[in-house]
Amino acid sequence: MRRYGKHTDEDDIRVRPSRRGSRPRTHTRPKHEDAAEGLVLTVDRGRLTCLVEGRTVTAMKARELGRKAVVVGDRVAVVGNLSGEKDTLARVVRVAERSSVLRRTADDNDPYERVVVANADQLAVVTALADPEPRPRLIDRCLVAAFDAGLEPLLVLTKSDLAPAGPLLETYAPLGVRHVVTSRAELAEGPGAEEVRELLRGRTTVCVGHSGVGKTTLVNALVERQRATGVVNAVTGRGRHTTTSALALPLPPSPVGADGWVIDTPGVRSFGLNHIQLSRVIHAFPDLEEGAAECPRACSHNEPACALDQWVADGHADPARLHSLRRLLATRERREGD
Repeated sequence: MRRYGKHTDEDDIRVRPSRRGSRPRTHTRPKHEDAAEGLVLTVDRGRLTCLVEGRTVTAMKARELGRKAVVVGDRVAVVGNLSGEKDTLARVVRVAERSSVLRRTADDNDPYERVVVANADQLAVVTALADPEPRPRLIDRCLVAAFDAGLEPLLVLTKSDLAPAGPLLETYAPLGVRHVVTSRAELAEGPGAEEVRELLRGRTTVCVGHSGVGKTTLVNALVERQRATGVVNAVTGRGRHTTTSALALPLPPSPVGADGWVIDTPGVRSFGLNHIQLSRVIHAFPDLEEGAAECPRACSHNEPACALDQWVADGHADPARLHSLRRLLATRERREGD
């Protein structure tokens, strides 16, 4: 019978031997100087598909990266098995500094921001002119996110065979956003895709749009490759999400040698802007930014003391530009359906 209390001796105590060695842990991490450079093409359940030295390699995030997220578009350092053969696995050990980050939140009350893609320089907002109907509030939100991230926006209007593009383009004309209009027949036969492709040459473009607008069909035509497409209800615009994860795809080579990347993303039902600093949005309006220097501190640019009204009245900028700026700034305070 075991004895406990003041009569306990060493024979009564069982000590489980440690499985760890006696060598102290070190905080020195390997430098991985022989790591190869890679580009993250897609992320799926913790597995990263990377383009490394012309091969597609499956990798996982190394433990030393901690909680740092690795997203599509990241430029990374990869070690391990880089053969790209089936059932092989490499490790991503470093993530290079990002030149840009496109973020969104699930809704305006969600404090958790999600990185959509890294290192893009252009945001293509894909919108159908009908079936489903355009959603200007969502377009506005995407434009705000683009301006905040420092991406050049591009408005891509699809299904022009079902409705005219003029009314929607008139709404966005004061913003000076580049645009292209395509029809289903033009995409199927080639000319429409080539017109869009020329606006993407030499750039990394992320495509955003809600389900059913023809975004994945457009990407298929651009890269001459098929991703799954689905049927969307003609009345509600609801349907199966045909793209379940972001995927970076190379544009086919052109005679002039300029290539580029297009990143297809899952269809979005909303684009939360909880993370956006509205003070950065005005940087996309250089004709108004100088006048904003006279505004009161923390000016919302939509109040009686705003200096932009006088700036416009003095002829320094078009009134339509100020109206567009205020409309975009208001999107963060107004839900899409309002």
